[in-house]
Amino acid sequence: QITTVSGNEFLLQSDIDFLILDWFHAIKNAIDRLPKEQRITSRNLEFKLRRSSSIELLNNLDTESKEPKPEHRKSLIFRLNYSASDTNDRNRVKSRLKKFISRRPSLKTLQEKGLIKDQIFGSHLHSVCEHEKSTVPQFVKLCIKAVEKRGLDVDGIYRVSGNLATIQKLRFVVNQEEKLNLDDSQWEDIHVVTGALKMFFRELPEPLFPYCFFEQFVEAIKIQDNATRIKTIRSLVKKLPRPNYDTMKILFEHLQKIAAKESVNLMSTQSLGIVFGPTLLRPEKETGNMAVHMLYQNQIVELMLSEYSKIFSSEED
Repeated sequence: QITTVSGNEFLLQSDIDFLILDWFHAIKNAIDRLPKEQRITSRNLEFKLRRSSSIELLNNLDTESKEPKPEHRKSLIFRLNYSASDTNDRNRVKSRLKKFISRRPSLKTLQEKGLIKDQIFGSHLHSVCEHEKSTVPQFVKLCIKAVEKRGLDVDGIYRVSGNLATIQKLRFVVNQEEKLNLDDSQWEDIHVVTGALKMFFRELPEPLFPYCFFEQFVEAIKIQDNATRIKTIRSLVKKLPRPNYDTMKILFEHLQKIAAKESVNLMSTQSLGIVFGPTLLRPEKETGNMAVHMLYQNQIVELMLSEYSKIFSSEED
């Protein structure tokens, strides 16, 4: 997924690893060839920034609105230029601001009164689970239930993007703790539900696979012997915090059901690995090995789906 400086988003997908690498290198080379000054700024951006001063905004407002009387305009400019420099006025403003800040209720008070609600999207997984007194977020459960009810046979499920505006609307509803009914007609496009679920995991401040485990999982997937590789990954999974483990288990169980319908929905374990790899695990700091990491991320998810029963089994070796 690529987001440009202007805010445009592009999603490039393929099941072929070497083709993804070719895309990555082509895009990186194109960016590297751009002149440095063109990478960040544009004439339009500079123009908008220049017009943001109070005087110019005032003049712009005057031009677009009806022509005010000369006396009125003169008084506006006089106040703008001289009132702010008056010591008494400044002291009065400072005093009022101090009173306002001192009387402002605390965040905890606002939350207790229900004026500010804890966010679901963008919050740490353990915080969401603590708030809900659960080890798996309710939103994750609802999305999985909806997809398994009406999306298992949908072509390209989780690969096809839903309408971004509708996904953002769903995100807002969830964050406002409004009663969520995914069977409502406004969420009838199952790709909106899957898009929101992917967004939830993508916006976690720390991914489902915690940062401190990233390198360990990467080293584990490099192991040549398959039995040892599975055993090592299983051992790492067992060490995860309870919310991460339980959420991961229910998610991978769900994705395994998606892969079981590959002949209908065309979503293999490899396809799901490509979609969910970068979403569920990533390094805390991006390095020059981003393309290599991307391959390992995909392979880790693919292996955990293929060997789900062995990795998430409750039986001890």
